Amino acid sequence: MSGSLWLKPPGPGPGSGSGSGSGTLPAIPRPRPGGPGPAADPMDELAERLDVFIASAVHPDEIAAVLESDGMTDEYIRLTYGRHDSFALAEDLYARVPRSFPDPGPAPDPWKVSLAACLLRGVIFALPGLAYLLGAPLLEGPQDRLGLPAGTLTLLAGALIGWVWDQALSHRAYSWLGLGDRAAAGRTLLVGAPAGAVLGTAAALAVPGGPPFSYAFAAGQALYVGAATVLLVLGRERLLLAALAPMAAGALAVLFVDLPVPVRVTLLVASLLAACTLAVRELPLADGLRSAAHRIRGRATRRPARVGPVRWQMLRGAEEEYTPRGPRLGDSVPFGVFGLGTGLLVLYAAMGEVLAGGPAEAVAAPSAVALTLSMGPAEWLLHRFRSGSLSGLQGARSPRQFRTRMLTTLTRCLSTYLVVLLALGLAGTLLWPGAPGLTGVRVATLLLLGAVMWSGLLLQSFGAVRPAAVVCASAAVAQSVALLTGLGQPRAVQLAVAGTAAAALAALVCLLLGRATAHR
Repeated sequence: MSGSLWLKPPGPGPGSGSGSGSGTLPAIPRPRPGGPGPAADPMDELAERLDVFIASAVHPDEIAAVLESDGMTDEYIRLTYGRHDSFALAEDLYARVPRSFPDPGPAPDPWKVSLAACLLRGVIFALPGLAYLLGAPLLEGPQDRLGLPAGTLTLLAGALIGWVWDQALSHRAYSWLGLGDRAAAGRTLLVGAPAGAVLGTAAALAVPGGPPFSYAFAAGQALYVGAATVLLVLGRERLLLAALAPMAAGALAVLFVDLPVPVRVTLLVASLLAACTLAVRELPLADGLRSAAHRIRGRATRRPARVGPVRWQMLRGAEEEYTPRGPRLGDSVPFGVFGLGTGLLVLYAAMGEVLAGGPAEAVAAPSAVALTLSMGPAEWLLHRFRSGSLSGLQGARSPRQFRTRMLTTLTRCLSTYLVVLLALGLAGTLLWPGAPGLTGVRVATLLLLGAVMWSGLLLQSFGAVRPAAVVCASAAVAQSVALLTGLGQPRAVQLAVAGTAAAALAALVCLLLGRATAHR
C-alpha cells in the first residue's frame, strides 16, 4: 500500500491507557479458561451422519451420488469441506470410514405361495384321469395292433394336441394378466379355448380304427381341456374341483360296485357340463362379441394406408389405433413346443415299450400318474427356489458367494422334488393292479425325466423358455426316431435320452441362472 497503515497519526487516543505509548499494537485476545474449544471438523460430522451408507458402499461413486442427491454443489463442498468436488469428498469419506456390511433386515417375500393351493392344482391335473376308469366299459372293442385297449391311440392323440395348445394359450392369457388387462385375457381364452377343443377333436378323428364311443369321449375330453384351461388361468381351481366331483365320486364307486352304463355316462356328462358352464360364466362373452363386431366394422371402413416418406410416416398417427399391442403371438409358440416335447417324453415313459412292440402289460401308467401329480409340489418348489435365490441375492457379498447360495438352493429344491416323485411312483406301482415293477432302470428313467421337467419349468419361469423347449423337443424327436427305426432297446433309449436332456438342462440352469442379474 502507498499510504500509511494508520488512518490517523499515532498518539494518545480517547480509549488509550495512561501508560500506553505511541505506536503500541493492540493486544491479542486469549481464550478464556473453561470456554468452548475449537470448532468440530465438518468432515467428522458428515462421516458420522452418513456412517451406515458409507460403510456399506462398495465404491466411492455411490457416496458421491448420495452427496449430489442431497443437494451439495461443488462450490458448497469447497467452502465447507475444502475438497474440490463431490468425487474428491466421496473418496476421502470412503477412506475414512472402514467397510462394514450389515445384514439386511427381513424383506417381504414376493414368491411366497400356499402349499395347499399348489397341491390342489396337482390333484386337479391328475383327477381327470379317473374319467378313463369310469368310461372303460364304453371303450370295449378289439385291441389295436399294439395290443392296447380299443381307442387308446385316439384318446392319446386328442390329449397330446390339447396339451400343446393349452400350454401356448395359457402363456398368452397369463401375459395379458401380467399386463393388468384381465379383459384381454378373457377375450384370449374366449377365442382360444374353443379353437383348442376343435383341434383336439380333429386330432382324435384323424386316428382311424377306434370304437365309435372313443371319438365322442375324445370330443368331451377336448371340451374339458378348454374349460379347465379357462378356470385354471383365471384362478378358479376350487370351482373346477367342484365340477369334477361327480366324475371322481363315480370312479371311486366303480372300485367297489359295478355301475350301469347309463349312470357312468350321466356322471361323465354332468362333470363336463359343469366345467363348461363355469368356464363360460367366467368369460366376457358379451364383451368379446362387441369387440369382434367392432373389429369387423373397423376393418370394413378402414382406408388403406398410403406409403409416404419416412418422416411423414413418423408424424402421421392415423394408423396408430390399428397397431397391435400387448404380447406377440410368436412369444407363445415356444411354450407350445415345450408342452409337445414334455408330453411326448411322458407318453414314452408310460408306453415306450408297448409302442416299440412289447407286451401290453409293460404299460407303466403309474409313472405318468406320478409325474402328473408331482406338478403341484413342483410348482411350490419353483416358488421356493425363487424365494431362496432372492434371499441369496440380498445376503451375498460377492458373485461367487451368490452362485454358491443359488446352487445350494437349487440342489435342495430339486432333491426334494425327486424324493416326492419317487414316493408317488412307488405308491402308484403298489396300488395299481398289474403294474410292472419299478426296476433300477425304471426308477432312474423316472427321476431323470422328473429332473428334465422341473429344470425346464425353472428355465421357463425365468423367461428362458426357448432353450428349454429346444432341449425337450430334441429329446422327444430323438426318442421318436429311435422308436420308429427300432434303434436300441426301449428302456436303454429312454434312459439315455432322459439323461442327456437332464444334463443339458442342468448346464443351462448353471449358465443362465448363475448370474445375479437373472434374479432381479
